[in-house]
Amino acid sequence: MQLKYDKYPAYKDSGVEWLGEIPEGWEVKKLKFNGTIYAGLNGKKGDDFSKEYKHGMIPFIPFTNIYNNMIIDDSQFQYVRILDNEAQNIVIENDLLFLMSSETIDDIGKCSLYKSNIKKLYLNSFCKGFRINKKDIDANFTNYLLKAETYRAYFSMVGRGFTRINIKQEYINDLYTLTPPLLEQNTIAQHLDQKTKKIDQAIAQKEKMIALLKERKQIMIQELVTGKMVWDKETDSWIKPKLTKDSGVEWIGEIPEGWEVKKCKYLFNEINERSVEGKEELLSVSHMTGVTPRSEKDVNMFLAEDYSGSKLCKKGDVVYNIMWAWMGALGVSWQEGIVSPSYGIYRQKNSNYFNLSFLENKLKTTEYIEYYNKVSTGLHSSRLRFYSHMFMNMVISFPRKEIQDTIINRINQQSSKIDQAITLQLKQIGRLKEYKMVLIDSLVTGKVKI
Repeated sequence: MQLKYDKYPAYKDSGVEWLGEIPEGWEVKKLKFNGTIYAGLNGKKGDDFSKEYKHGMIPFIPFTNIYNNMIIDDSQFQYVRILDNEAQNIVIENDLLFLMSSETIDDIGKCSLYKSNIKKLYLNSFCKGFRINKKDIDANFTNYLLKAETYRAYFSMVGRGFTRINIKQEYINDLYTLTPPLLEQNTIAQHLDQKTKKIDQAIAQKEKMIALLKERKQIMIQELVTGKMVWDKETDSWIKPKLTKDSGVEWIGEIPEGWEVKKCKYLFNEINERSVEGKEELLSVSHMTGVTPRSEKDVNMFLAEDYSGSKLCKKGDVVYNIMWAWMGALGVSWQEGIVSPSYGIYRQKNSNYFNLSFLENKLKTTEYIEYYNKVSTGLHSSRLRFYSHMFMNMVISFPRKEIQDTIINRINQQSSKIDQAITLQLKQIGRLKEYKMVLIDSLVTGKVKI
């Protein structure tokens, strides 16, 4: 990606292979000569995450904020109960905060600049802090420098580990950093502050647009499958139904004339067929993706050695995760496979009742999610259960199957247009992020000058 900046008049060999050439007048020095590194602490999270200081509770910075932010401020910390002999290593303004341990190689070594004047703030044990104590070093410039792609590649190279990736303290201390004259550091950092702020604002606007498009799509689907809107052939558009009737169910309300209302027990049979060897395709059920093959998910946890005795389901079966139905963990299976023995499986008595996409979208509407929450039983929300008799007693409103087919065809047409708009916004966000990355890297490593 081309940047509209000039190059420096003259360059020299940095003496560090991965840094390459740098501008004349710039220096290379190890980070440890610019300040002091210090460790985070081990602590137990307290129950009170408010801003009020409680007895024995000290604020600390969660490591997730370090790799999600350019700058950390006092709105981004939680509270921790300090253990004995750990009241040390207070984070102060302009400290650099490094992530030293992570589950992914891309996050290792990421850093943020701490900007706040709060008293007694501590650092998470997965992190280390670095305090610059040299007057000729601008902390903000150093923060940008360590976010450059050149340095990201370095941290990825020195990270080690299997279940977690770790970086040793000496790789931070012995890190070669570039040091332009102080005035130039200030100028570069201030310029990047202005440019990256505008880029981030543009990205935020596009992310807001994506959220609105997704909301628009979801509202459209819900209105169509619940009969709040119907297709009008005369105007070739969606309108409110001209003729409606009372569904007889309070939480469903009015439905279009011609729609039926039936309890699930008259529409479905509960299925309890079991796999003998458990060799069939393992299916997962979630509130995000519905019923999908486990092999398509990036999940390596909780895989059993033996799946014999798992429940068998066929294409078109409705599958409920009994424990998480209250948050929408359900869907129609689009293939044969096996699921957990604790899941609920229901098969249509007559395949002419439902278009499968209509059925799935119907069961995931807000009004049905609210129903699952209302009738599920348990001591608290995370323990709610949606059992078979609750499904069988549930009421579904629906039109004839050919009308369902029309609804789904129209939903697919409109969804395609919305998805294209979302894809366009995502591509633009990708280009903005790429431009930001190239801009930072090019300025702080001296490839171009302001």
